[in-house]
Amino acid sequence: SMVRQMDALGFGNCTNERECEAECPKEISIVNIARMNREFLKASFFSDIV
Repeated sequence: SMVRQMDALGFGNCTNERECEAECPKEISIVNIARMNREFLKASFFSDIV
């Protein structure tokens, strides 16, 4: 997953700020970074319920 790869490379958490988009070596857009953050947050929240 994208989050695992970021952790493995030492990038830390990407925020919804444009700095992450500018520094991303794969040129991932802020739209996709925001989507990843939303999906990760939802998965984290709902994984505790199950």
